[in-house]
Amino acid sequence: MYIEKYLARIGYKGSHEKHDLETLTAIFQHHIRAVPFENLSILCGEIITLDLDQVYNKIVRKKHGAYIYNLHQNTYASHMTHLLLKVDIDDRTYILDGGFGVSYQIWQPMELISGKDQPQTPGIFRFTENNGTWYFEKTRRKQYVPNQSFSNSDLLERSECRKIYLFSLEPRTIRDFQFLCTYLQTSPDSLFTKKSICSLQTTDGFQALIGWTLIETTYNYKDNTDLVEFTNLKDEEVEKTLKDKFSITLERKFVPINLKGLKSFLVA
Repeated sequence: MYIEKYLARIGYKGSHEKHDLETLTAIFQHHIRAVPFENLSILCGEIITLDLDQVYNKIVRKKHGAYIYNLHQNTYASHMTHLLLKVDIDDRTYILDGGFGVSYQIWQPMELISGKDQPQTPGIFRFTENNGTWYFEKTRRKQYVPNQSFSNSDLLERSECRKIYLFSLEPRTIRDFQFLCTYLQTSPDSLFTKKSICSLQTTDGFQALIGWTLIETTYNYKDNTDLVEFTNLKDEEVEKTLKDKFSITLERKFVPINLKGLKSFLVA
């Protein structure tokens, strides 16, 4: 493995020798704006393993996205399905999560402090701790959807919090996730077999292709409200959009899928 090739893949040209928060944040932000959150490979029939060589080949050589194990929906998962990074710098502990995508993606390392609001460009995030279990939440934001025929304001109250996931600080290894990695790629109950997802953070928001729908979000467009624009694509427009918007060229035939609605991805 060559760290220089990874840094070139994410477009980071600064020094990576300093072990400080500024360097960590810079590399992290380059990563989330270069490496899409996506499950397109598995929908093209490619089985993804957690082997380091294959992950390196997928992200650095093929320029695809990182594989995430699961997304929080209406209840917490009954099994451990997501992996976080814990980093200690100058006697402070930070959590990094570069693989959650869409509006739930943090843009900066978050200090591990219970009950403290931590504002970032995407919104206000916080951790809360109870008897060794940590909860990760985000305050919902207002959204403006041009030319939209329905109102979803009842889902977007700023005073409400969106529960994202819970976790513990018990160390884990890749081996702990091997079974679920296979299950979530093959089970008919898995989100990743029901919905094609490709999401990438931008300098002022994020863009996502879910099924045939391109979603482009600009944070704090006006009056603390996010602008959310939808474009429904035709079959022949999907591959070009993946290449132009996400720098992804698939080696196998890709057919979008969206067996459920978009609601769980829009509530921010």
